Amino acid sequence: MPGYELFGAEERKEVNDVLETGILMRYAFDGPRKGIWKAKELENAIQETFGCKYAQLTSSGTGALTTALAAMGVGVGDEVIMPTFTFVASFEAVLSVGAIPVLVDVDDTLTLSPAAVKAAITPRTRCIMPVHMCGSMADLDALLAIARENGILLLEDACQSIGGTYKGKALGTIGDAGTFSFDFVKMITCAEGGVVMTNDASIYTKADGYTDHGHDHLGVDRGADLHPFIGYNYRISELHAAVGLAQIRKLPNFLAIQKRNHAALKAHLEAIPGVAFRRVPEGGDDSCSFISWFLPTAEQTQAAVEEMRSQGILAGNFYWYNNNWHYIRKWDHLKQAGALHRLSPEQTNALQQLGSSDFSVSDKVLSRCVSTAISLAWTPEQIKEKGEKMAAVIRKVL
Repeated sequence: MPGYELFGAEERKEVNDVLETGILMRYAFDGPRKGIWKAKELENAIQETFGCKYAQLTSSGTGALTTALAAMGVGVGDEVIMPTFTFVASFEAVLSVGAIPVLVDVDDTLTLSPAAVKAAITPRTRCIMPVHMCGSMADLDALLAIARENGILLLEDACQSIGGTYKGKALGTIGDAGTFSFDFVKMITCAEGGVVMTNDASIYTKADGYTDHGHDHLGVDRGADLHPFIGYNYRISELHAAVGLAQIRKLPNFLAIQKRNHAALKAHLEAIPGVAFRRVPEGGDDSCSFISWFLPTAEQTQAAVEEMRSQGILAGNFYWYNNNWHYIRKWDHLKQAGALHRLSPEQTNALQQLGSSDFSVSDKVLSRCVSTAISLAWTPEQIKEKGEKMAAVIRKVL
């Protein structure tokens, strides 16, 4: 899955360009940087590669989500509908702008259930945040229809699905805004970084200022910039952008390798009666960073996980049901409103209610699911060995 697996001379060249100038900041220092603007180059490359009008780099995927929410006007008292299966950054970003995360069930896409979203809408709902987990997407047509029908924004958290598409459009470019993460284990990496993508000029302008203390970036003298609104520091550095610039040029090759390895490993699993796979919405093209597979019962799935553990082959296989980073079942700090700073009464009340909420629909999905990460570095022999060992475990359990 991660671009860091094929890190090489291309990344070193881009980083050395920056080191030779000594200008590590993305803004100002026009003379000494000698025409080297890696962040600007990467933003242009993102626009061209993924087909969005605007791209604003940030220091992380979490920063990108926070920036997008702020630029879209989501704030105190607003409700943001999001899935029970995601990464903790999704709800962290919602809380950081003063909004209330409303968690709802996922379906067999491993993403937001449109029916659950529709049932969760209230007069305070401001945004729907589908999270395209593990390489594949939510049912975006259904979610967009719900959003438009109710006058609600749609923000795509596509941090885990770089390279996936839906009906010919890149994930992250379909809603009002979308985000990628470029952390160390994403499809392409900056080591740390993220991006807000949008086709809305107003959202972009706000994101551009928000990530840099509210600077309007309209003058030639940074020190004389005006500040139309309060912002924060979510800037990416030139060093991080340089790594990403080399990586995005490799993306077609990364995707080709990943899809080939995905197909080769899946062939071992799909031959087993009783094994099912996540549903990819019609018109969707999975980026193939994971194979997400299901066994008929939670007990059989747990037994397969334990057998893989005992044989020393569990690495790279993720049982999300017991994972404390990605599924609500183990998010005690969220359900207990365990923040270091004081949350609003509305936020605290909403979070504490999560502890008694019924997520049995999600439990039935996640308790039967294992996601196997796809490596770019596997040899055919390694895929064969891995596939045969996994298949033997599954057959034994079934």
